[in-house]
Amino acid sequence: MRIVFFGSGAFGIPTLTALAKSHDVVGIVTQPDKPAGRGGSMTPTPVAEWASTNSPAVRLIKTPACNAPGDMAAIRALGDQGPLAWVVIAFGQKLSPWLLEGRFAVNLHASLLPRWRGAAPINWAILEGDAEAGNSVITLADRMDAGMILTQHARMIGPATTAGDLHDALATDGPGLIEGVLAAHQAGTLTPRVQDESAVTLAPKLGKADGWVDFARGADTCRRRINGLSPWPGVVVRFRGEALRVLRAESMTQAGPPEAEGGPPPGTILDADEGFVLCGQGSVLRLHEVQAAGKRAMPWRDFANGQRVKAEEVFEGGRGAC
Repeated sequence: MRIVFFGSGAFGIPTLTALAKSHDVVGIVTQPDKPAGRGGSMTPTPVAEWASTNSPAVRLIKTPACNAPGDMAAIRALGDQGPLAWVVIAFGQKLSPWLLEGRFAVNLHASLLPRWRGAAPINWAILEGDAEAGNSVITLADRMDAGMILTQHARMIGPATTAGDLHDALATDGPGLIEGVLAAHQAGTLTPRVQDESAVTLAPKLGKADGWVDFARGADTCRRRINGLSPWPGVVVRFRGEALRVLRAESMTQAGPPEAEGGPPPGTILDADEGFVLCGQGSVLRLHEVQAAGKRAMPWRDFANGQRVKAEEVFEGGRGAC
């Protein structure tokens, strides 16, 4: 089948790679290069970088507005001959009805819709303590992520699973789901179903200002916040007055008694070797991975040994730390 692929983020690359092997990818549409890094050098999207390395002969369209008349005409011209499907994954722009007219188009969205419509479904699944996450392949609709469901696949969320882990796992599930939908479309056996609007939840975009954790809250809340925001924007705390990113944590199953008056405050390190940290209501968080400013990410024990961390030292959390 002839495919036009719309995507920008790394989430779609496993599917694009698979489609390029088994189908005729006739065009790739992505966002324009953007400044990145301290130097602000213009950097292509992960999809554009993949295309230039792996499929340099395929037409690559970088557009800030795919519905602009000129770009819309160029995109639609890619499908003038033969059976065609448009596959949209983490593209970052809405395709208008005029652009979609007469085209079979599907979107791979990283949630079990109607739960977590929006820009950051993977993060919010962990932040809100969901037991599972997954992918949905849907048709495109006027409203965000509101299309008909064509297929879904779920994965369990582990106690130390980060948003980065879940992103990569769900990305690897994408090729099989998209291939199955394309095969069913060609066979005429698709059975779309309408989303339950009463079950919709939203996953708004996150930013650097969200990268905080309050140790006065329960350990499980802290765990979800740390893991749900890792690797980006990343939770930042202060240790010995310096910024420290906490990248992975796990809450202990048993909570102790509430903090006694005059006892150690939340954020106190209880065991430097094991990374146990006191949280609200006497609960305990275990740190697994951290990253000091300008350093590589490392296991907590390596950091603790290198910095000679001692019990009773205190992390400063909260919004002011990030």
